[in-house]
Amino acid sequence: MVNILFVCLGNICRSPMAEAILRQKVSASGLEEQIHIESAGTGHWHVGNPPHEGTLDILAENDIDSSGMKARQVIEDDLEQFDIVVAMDAENLGHLHTLKKPDQEVEITRLLDYAEDADENDVPDPFFTGNFDEVYAMIDSACNTLLEEVKEEWL
Repeated sequence: MVNILFVCLGNICRSPMAEAILRQKVSASGLEEQIHIESAGTGHWHVGNPPHEGTLDILAENDIDSSGMKARQVIEDDLEQFDIVVAMDAENLGHLHTLKKPDQEVEITRLLDYAEDADENDVPDPFFTGNFDEVYAMIDSACNTLLEEVKEEWL
């Protein structure tokens, strides 16, 4: 089983969107018994809350299930439990590296490292910008490449 964790700031916009998108891609590939996906936030403000309305709307528009999703905060143990931890931006990436112990073998990456045509390094936060459509397109594209790499390198 390959365990993947997406991380953003509050776990209500970008990381749950990525979780839902990749879950659908994994299911469509018949790999749900081999790949486990979750999301978390570096901050605690939204713990226990469902994803942002904008995230829920864009997922629904694209027929992607978001049921049962609740925000949670990333913890040190996540870096033991997950094989790949994917940050949405440089700030989240830096936070994850401060949690990582030297002996941990977890792969910590940034989502847009998987985006072949990305003009940016960071997925912008639609909580502040309102650009859920743009963020959805970025995440969807990067998740295609991420899934292909997981299939090639981990399965």
